[in-house]
Amino acid sequence: MSENVWDYPRPPRLEPCKRRARVEFGGALIADGSRALRVLETSHPPVIYIPQEDFVAGRLRASAANATFCEFKGFADYLDVIGGEQIAEAAAWTYPKPVAAYAELAGHIAVYPEKMGRCLLDQEIVRAQEGDFYGGWVTDEIEGPLKGGPGTLGW
Repeated sequence: MSENVWDYPRPPRLEPCKRRARVEFGGALIADGSRALRVLETSHPPVIYIPQEDFVAGRLRASAANATFCEFKGFADYLDVIGGEQIAEAAAWTYPKPVAAYAELAGHIAVYPEKMGRCLLDQEIVRAQEGDFYGGWVTDEIEGPLKGGPGTLGW
């Protein structure tokens, strides 16, 4: 069943992810679980937020990157991802104290798929949303056009 990103709402909707989410980096498993959340926002592919408990211990550390602010979710803190001998700086983020409408995001972490070895939903390898700001997970059922590529910043 296809999903057109232009049917997603603004402000974004938060819902359970019905698929198993896995993240691999540096030849190591970073996260694996079936309790993730999806954030769906107009023109964006879903961003997957995985419970912190589903991350392998020692694979995340606080990043030196500055916190950012989302008009909907609040302040985000960044995390470095460690896999094998590799470190992806500021490759993950979390909302430790999200605004009330997104309270469920507390304790969940999102990663930029383009900075990981691979991200999967069930057995499907995810494609990264274009651009270096957004962290959407593009799968075969996601239809666009998608924000993030050249010329789409003003959408």
